[in-house]
Amino acid sequence: MTNEILFISHRMPFPPDRGDKIRSHHVLKRLAALAPVHVATFADDERDIAEEVELAALARSYRLVRRVKPLVLSGVQAIVQNKPVSLTAFSNSELAGYIETVLRERPISTIYVFSGQMGQYIPDWFKGRVVFDFVDVDSAKFEAYAERDTGLRRWIHAREARLLQAEEARQAARADLSLLISPEEAALFRARLAPEQAAVTEVRSMRNGIESRYFDPAAVRPEPRLLDCPGPRIIFTGQMDYAPNIEAALRVIERLLPGIRELLPNATFHVVGRNPPDELTRHHERAGVHVWGGVDDMRTWLAAAELALVPLEIARGIQNKVLEAMAMNLPVVLTPSAATGIGAVDGQHFVVADSDAELIDRVTALLSHPRQGWSMGLEARRFVVDHLSWQASLAPLAEMIGAAGTQRRNAA
Repeated sequence: MTNEILFISHRMPFPPDRGDKIRSHHVLKRLAALAPVHVATFADDERDIAEEVELAALARSYRLVRRVKPLVLSGVQAIVQNKPVSLTAFSNSELAGYIETVLRERPISTIYVFSGQMGQYIPDWFKGRVVFDFVDVDSAKFEAYAERDTGLRRWIHAREARLLQAEEARQAARADLSLLISPEEAALFRARLAPEQAAVTEVRSMRNGIESRYFDPAAVRPEPRLLDCPGPRIIFTGQMDYAPNIEAALRVIERLLPGIRELLPNATFHVVGRNPPDELTRHHERAGVHVWGGVDDMRTWLAAAELALVPLEIARGIQNKVLEAMAMNLPVVLTPSAATGIGAVDGQHFVVADSDAELIDRVTALLSHPRQGWSMGLEARRFVVDHLSWQASLAPLAEMIGAAGTQRRNAA
């Protein structure tokens, strides 16, 4: 392939330490192996800035902009411009200028847009191929928030859902190919388009994968601080300033763990992930709860646990936290939302439960029979190794970007 690629992402793909960054990291590395890549992206914090050397080594050129716009300003701009806050929060003239320059000066044949916030940067005059990786159906997530909330928050989330759905339809019309993280998300995305648009829009799925040679219990030693806690030890991992993760952790703390400890009094629950808010940290070291915050190597913490509990009530796409736990030989108990898109078998590779009573029952059953949990963990690892490698997940990527320079379907 002689032409070049522009990769636009809402977050710096380094370090790959949260779900969206893990996916963008692996996609970018694969694209860079196919052609020279130019990267336009945002840094959230100094940790991202520290990884700039990695980005510089991979990209032919890049622009990394520190995102500092206050949420209040984004909200005001969204109201004035009648746009979703998700778009105004990621609107930046410096990044737009870099993208314009690259597209005019370099032989860009394909733009790969990662996440719905970044479609605003594609100029109408670009005639090459556009691949849009929506990952999840964000508008559906905000609809779920609105259905759960009341008052002003309900209005805010309903507005965001409505405007995002219109933006997703606009972006899908602009794209040659729209990608979602699972067949279920792809079907949902297609169903939310107008019938006449859905009939002519190419929507496909591209699953997340797992680096099973990295996430391998044989490669690390269990974290001593976790081993020092009473057991059985139950773990929940993720970016802990993300609302669905906060709600899932609080569900365990307030509703599930008390029931689990009635049968297993020494059971402890461990929240491991960056930026836990005060509503979580105030529970630290109370009634079997430990909130650890960010850690250097998540594998060591997973290796020291007996079970991963993922009771997400709102979840979109494939959950990396589930794949990582499965790869580390952990039995996983999870809700139907958290199991979507993985393709594993309930009762063999993990255990699916919905209500609080069902979750408590499945967790205590597995923890009361460690041999059964160990066997399920082995089956879980075997499944992700065989079916969910990044190499397999990204194998179609070359073909997906390969129709560079052809007439776009929706050019008219």
